[in-house]
Amino acid sequence: MIFFKLFTIFLFAYTCSAKEEDVLELTDSDFESKLAQHETALVMFYAPWCGHCKRLKPEYAKAAEDLIRNDPPVALVKVDCTEAGKDTCNKHGVSGYPTLKIFRNGEVSQEYNGPREAAGIVKYMKAQVGPSSVELKSKADLDKFLITEKESVVVGFFEKESDLKAAFMKTADQLREKVRFAHTSYKELLDNEGNKDSIVLFRPAHLHNKFEEHRVTYKGKADAGEIQKFIAKHSHGLVGHRKPDNRPEFENPLVVAYYAVDYVKNPKGTNYWRNRILKVAKDFAGKVNFAISAKDEFQHELNEYGLEFVKGEKPVVVCRNDKNQKFVMKDEFSVEALEVFVSDALDGNLEPYLKSEEIPEDNDAPLKTAVAKNFDDVVINNDKDTLIEFYAPWCGHCKKLAPALEELAEKMKDEDVAVVKMDATANDVPSPFEVRGFPTLFWIPRDAKQVPVRYEVCAIIKFFFTVFIDLLILRVTLFLQNKIA
Repeated sequence: MIFFKLFTIFLFAYTCSAKEEDVLELTDSDFESKLAQHETALVMFYAPWCGHCKRLKPEYAKAAEDLIRNDPPVALVKVDCTEAGKDTCNKHGVSGYPTLKIFRNGEVSQEYNGPREAAGIVKYMKAQVGPSSVELKSKADLDKFLITEKESVVVGFFEKESDLKAAFMKTADQLREKVRFAHTSYKELLDNEGNKDSIVLFRPAHLHNKFEEHRVTYKGKADAGEIQKFIAKHSHGLVGHRKPDNRPEFENPLVVAYYAVDYVKNPKGTNYWRNRILKVAKDFAGKVNFAISAKDEFQHELNEYGLEFVKGEKPVVVCRNDKNQKFVMKDEFSVEALEVFVSDALDGNLEPYLKSEEIPEDNDAPLKTAVAKNFDDVVINNDKDTLIEFYAPWCGHCKKLAPALEELAEKMKDEDVAVVKMDATANDVPSPFEVRGFPTLFWIPRDAKQVPVRYEVCAIIKFFFTVFIDLLILRVTLFLQNKIA
């Protein structure tokens, strides 16, 4: 309870510290009239007491500061559904908070399904305005386009209509929410390019370095799929800037260096370390991907490697191989240490890092406890049909389900069935189990241990609140008995 109060105070202070002057707050009285003045707007329908809304508000404000200055501008709007915006929220079918919708000229265009942090909101909404590819009519247009964008952009140089241009425009339509595109037929630009039918990927100026070209020309056929592969391969260069909104774009095997990455306040210091990583990355091109990430933005990831408290200026380096095994560079960062670490990780000379609680000294109770270190013994190699629950200690639904699992385990103790629980926040969850929420339950047949069956726990949760615990136990028991049969 004390922790919750402290967290609430901290969250409130953090939220209040964010500047929100660029976010328009509208009410029932002016929503329609003022929203109609904006060609494109993102509206957040919220409730002041909503925790998710409080976490989103500072990111929303940061995004508004950028988007209001975009060409064309994008308005970010908020409506309080508990006070002066009740009727507006009801009209637009708001049933949960926050709900975000994109409006065009005052009319709903679509639901917003993009990221919930500032950089991701900006990128997503920039893609919603104007054409999928901007036409450049002068050298000044190209210079402005390259300077304004903070990530890699793709520019098509076309003297006339061609198959390559058609494939380019198709690609721009398909990737408009992820990548910025532009094209030109301006003679001076074509002459400077020296090619009148080409596609070029330009990397942002702050990522230019002496180890690779800052631009790459597409040399494939006129095919949208091939152009997309080209963009994916070259967008981030030898060492990409990995952020929350582009994290899925970095595939294993992947080496990530975490430190105080900040291209706004300290670009020189950021590139000081990146350049040293580049020295190593160039020797492993095509074998492993490299990235840098701000340690403050990815503390949750560092926790997964047992790196809860990272101090000092030097990068902390981790790696995942193509089997998704995790490795931590234990030596202090240096170019030489990084080179050895990457080589050893790829060659299988390192012991993978396994996040795990200690194996329980006493595990004789009917409800077994699995941790990462004993998972195979308790779950995979137990020669039993198994029901396993992946839970989180703080999860309310898990706490309510706990007595049912214990009673179920007691009832099944004389059967060839194991009932197991595992804290998925304190242990690595092995493949092929996928845990996206809590509680998550799987049925694992004894003769198909690598093909677990997800048990739809949503039905359990709804059931739990409407009937007695004995009926819940009966429901789970019948499920197991049917599987055994």
